[in-house]
Amino acid sequence: MSSVNFTGKNVEEFIITGFDHLSHQKLLGFLIFITYFLVLLGSGTNICIIVTDRRLHTPMYLLICNLAVVDIMFTTSTSTTMISVLLAKVKTISYYSCISSMYIYHLGDIEECLALSLMALDRTIAISTPLRYHIILTNPRLFLLITATWLIGLGVMGVVAAQADSLPYCQPIIRYVFCDYPAMVRTACVNPEPYWMLPTILGLWLVGAQLTFILLSYVNLIYTVLRLPNNESRVQVFNTCICHIIVVSCYYAPKLASVLLTRIGVRLNLMERNALLIMATLLPSLINPTVYCLKTKEIRKRLVQILSRKRTAVMK
Repeated sequence: MSSVNFTGKNVEEFIITGFDHLSHQKLLGFLIFITYFLVLLGSGTNICIIVTDRRLHTPMYLLICNLAVVDIMFTTSTSTTMISVLLAKVKTISYYSCISSMYIYHLGDIEECLALSLMALDRTIAISTPLRYHIILTNPRLFLLITATWLIGLGVMGVVAAQADSLPYCQPIIRYVFCDYPAMVRTACVNPEPYWMLPTILGLWLVGAQLTFILLSYVNLIYTVLRLPNNESRVQVFNTCICHIIVVSCYYAPKLASVLLTRIGVRLNLMERNALLIMATLLPSLINPTVYCLKTKEIRKRLVQILSRKRTAVMK
């Protein structure tokens, strides 16, 4: 075990031990590295295409751009730690680096959820009141909504980080695969039960309230679609919403699986919990840019144009 400096209640460094039981650590590290690279490539491509094309400066594409920024932040907060442990064999992480990673990770989780809710609101307005869409949801109003979601996330995470920083840490071992709030609470030399109230409230807000809002928006959309006069219009509306449905499913599926397994009394061991945690972190950020790049006509068209120009330039 690596030597770590800690005195009484103050730990200067933590050791990440969540991967110690694995026999093929480098293979998993390589897979996480490739996934992280693809997330950066896909989300970075979407951001560059939307920012550089003024025709895409509309609410829907600005929301896609915001989601891409969140995906990069969310994935970076965990992937760098896991890659460092698995490939570079650097298991130690300083106390303040761990707190910072925890802050960014949970901030990304909150912003991902709120970004999906904003996208559901956008699609609801666009389909329910198409003639008034550009009057109701203007770019300045959208910027205010996006700014509000970030301020909410920063404020909430300020409270969470302050609580984590106030805990007395008397052991340097983190048995999970990166720094998050539950891992840090379990590392502290306190009874963890009182400290689960805050994440429980946040979980109810994220998984309960936000998911309920998204589902209600789709109930409204289904009602609107059923009132459309022909099948062609219905198919067009479905194609408009399919990207958001896929993205929402990928984000909420691991969270709901964890909640349901707990409710029916299935106790996951440490390896299973870590696997679910990695999937919940990497899978949505990998799927999101892929879906919006391939399924969104304007982004796909712009990407094809860029690749065609590069191919022509190379041939010349």
